[in-house]
Amino acid sequence: MEIEALSIGQYSFVQNAYSFGFAVMAAATLFFWLMKSEIAPAYRLAVTITGLVTAVAAYHYFQIMTSWGAAADITSGEVLSTGQPFNQAYRYVDWLLTVPLLLIELILVMRLSQQETIKKSTILGGAAALMIILGYPGEVSETGGLRFVFWVLSMIPFVFIVHQLVVGLKGSIDSQPESVKKLINISVYLVIGSWLFYPIVYLFPLVGLTGGAAITALEVGYTVADIVAKAVFGVFIFMIAVRKSKLEGETKPVSDQS
Repeated sequence: MEIEALSIGQYSFVQNAYSFGFAVMAAATLFFWLMKSEIAPAYRLAVTITGLVTAVAAYHYFQIMTSWGAAADITSGEVLSTGQPFNQAYRYVDWLLTVPLLLIELILVMRLSQQETIKKSTILGGAAALMIILGYPGEVSETGGLRFVFWVLSMIPFVFIVHQLVVGLKGSIDSQPESVKKLINISVYLVIGSWLFYPIVYLFPLVGLTGGAAITALEVGYTVADIVAKAVFGVFIFMIAVRKSKLEGETKPVSDQS
C-alpha cells in the first residue's frame, strides 16, 4: 500500500473509520453476551457465536488501528512512510475466522434438525473459508493478472454461498414461524448485500483506481461492510432469537411452564 499517496485528511478519515469500527464491534459484543440470558436456551449458542464474531472483529480492528498508526508519520504535516508496512493480513485473518461463523449463527438460530444443521453449517462454513483463502494471494499480489485469477477463483465459492442462501435455504426458511420469516430473509439479503462490496473493491487496482482516494474508499468501505455484515447482521440474529423464544414460550403447554 502506497500510504504516502494519502493526504492528512484521508489518513485521518481512515483512522477514524477504524476507531469507529472497533467501538461498534466492542459494544456489539457486550450487548450480545449480556443479553443472551433474555432468550431461550435453544438459541443462546447462536447469540454467543454472534458475540464471538464481533469480539474477534474488535480485536482485529484494534490491531489494524495499531498497524495503521505505525506505518505513517504525520508530524511534519504530510503522510510519510515510517518503513513499517501496513499489515493487510489482519483483515483476512479476521474474515477467515468470522465469515464461516456468520453463516453458522444463521443456521443455528433457525433451529433446524441436528443432521441438517451440521450439514449446512459444514458446507457453508467450508465454502466461506475457501473463499477467503483464495482471495488473499490476489490481494497481496503485485501483478494484475494474478490478482484477477484469484478473484475468479474466490468468486466460485462466493456464488455457491449466495445460491445456497437464496435457493438452498428457501425450504428451511419457509418452515420458520411467520413472525420471523421476514427477519430471516432480511438477514440473508443483508449478508449478500454487504458481501458484494468486497469483490467489487477487490478489482479497483485492475481498473486503474489507485492513489489516496482509492485507498480511502477501499479501507473505509471494508470497514462499513464489516459493520453491516457483523454487528448489524448480529442484531437481526438476536431479534430472531428473541421472537422465537417468545413464540415458543407462549405455545408451551401450561404444565411445562414455570
